[in-house]
Amino acid sequence: MKFLHLADLHLGKRVNEIPMLAEQENACRQILALAREEKPQAVLLAGDIYDKPTPAAEAVQLFDWFLTELAGIVPSVLIIAGNHDGAERLAFAAQMLNRQGVYIAPPFSGEVTRVELADEFGSVDFWLLPFVKPLLVRRCYDDVVDVADYDAAVARIMREICFRPGARNVLLAHQLITGSQTCESEELAIGGLDNVDAARFAGFDYVALGHLHGAQRAGGMTKMRYAGSPLKYSFSEVRQVKSVTLVELGADGSVSIDTKPITPLHDMREIRGTFATLTDPAYVSAQGEAAADYLHIVLTDAADVLDAALRLNQVYPNLMKLDYDNARTRAEQTLFISAQPEGKRPLQLFEEFYHAQTAQELTEEQRELIAGLIEEIWEEGDLA
Repeated sequence: MKFLHLADLHLGKRVNEIPMLAEQENACRQILALAREEKPQAVLLAGDIYDKPTPAAEAVQLFDWFLTELAGIVPSVLIIAGNHDGAERLAFAAQMLNRQGVYIAPPFSGEVTRVELADEFGSVDFWLLPFVKPLLVRRCYDDVVDVADYDAAVARIMREICFRPGARNVLLAHQLITGSQTCESEELAIGGLDNVDAARFAGFDYVALGHLHGAQRAGGMTKMRYAGSPLKYSFSEVRQVKSVTLVELGADGSVSIDTKPITPLHDMREIRGTFATLTDPAYVSAQGEAAADYLHIVLTDAADVLDAALRLNQVYPNLMKLDYDNARTRAEQTLFISAQPEGKRPLQLFEEFYHAQTAQELTEEQRELIAGLIEEIWEEGDLA
């Protein structure tokens, strides 16, 4: 059986206040084209369909279109809620959608939904486990009183699953597997309380995971995998190649994995240099269309550039983040203490402070400006 595994669409997400909806529509169109080309029997969406439990209307409309198109291409679509989704809202009209081959896991109440599909080799049972927290698990089972973390919660849930003889088994889950590589854009618990041991899912032929944005194997096993997000959602992801996962499940439960890249309208990148270099027409021209990428710019100028963000934004329209890397920023955690400050005039103290922070001397123009400001402040103090 061939199926596509994807996750973490985060429809409606804004990154540094820039909406990602056009990028997300573009990614969805590429997934639809891939589904038409590969003709999988099923598409698995392993959670975080939306970025918020109450998504914006535009995000809902995008998913409505995407799901309608997808259901017209592949026989089955299987969906679970992630930690960003509202499970109740996501499962709206689920029973009616079942008849169209779209299976959405209901909010977890103690049972793991099983969907039976089949290929030429027999049955494949898909188990749909939405994101769960320990508190929810304690409420679902009378015999549970000591579930303190996510691993214990998932271990208890797994006791409810009974494999059918002869059937291959695929699990959809949205949890953090211990040892996996995380990104700053993911919501993770402090102290690793949300970690789940990969051994909890050892009995499955394939585990389609969501939650982490970098595509990767989980637990060191080929059969347990994060599809990753189809788009970059933070600058911690700039080196990742975004993709969806194509899985072929053999008659004996063996899996073959292939990744299919997703190309964004605009990439997310980091560039660094002086303000003069990055705004030089020749440099900007060499960037071509990449000048419209989502950028984290690091300026290496010794002193802050006046209105740098505003001026850079005129050249790089999708500037998301601006930082400096210079003597000041590298030493900003160092407390400045003037040697023998008694008897020194305010301008002299400021000159020492400026040099400590920038490793530069004040220009004559700067010195005149500061001297004027100091005099103005002193006069206002006298009047008060």
